Amino acid sequence: MWLIDSLAEERIQAALRAGEFDDLPGRGRPLELDDDSHIPPELRVAYRILKNAGCVPPELELRNEVDELEALFETIDDDLERRRIQRRLCLLATRLANRGHDVGPLVRESAYREKLLLRLAGATGGPA
Repeated sequence: MWLIDSLAEERIQAALRAGEFDDLPGRGRPLELDDDSHIPPELRVAYRILKNAGCVPPELELRNEVDELEALFETIDDDLERRRIQRRLCLLATRLANRGHDVGPLVRESAYREKLLLRLAGATGGPA
């Protein structure tokens, strides 16, 4: 055991004997640990620092925006606004895919629909 490890262990044992840990919040309950198994090991410390500072990883920001837009998409009746949301969803889906993340089914369907409409508009020469 390293000198620093044994010193730390001695201090912990002394604090236990003195009862310094008796009134800690959550005593007797399991620890609530964050599941960071989906984060590569070399990025975990950086992500933990960002999380403690109140920042969100870019992928999660994109995913949250996709979720919000998908929920909004279901409530909109205006075709122009729906197409604007579809284009934004396609852009976000591309960004997520470039980072190696899967996208939701509505995004995939929106991307397919947008491409289909553009192709049909090109074939007929009319507006999509």
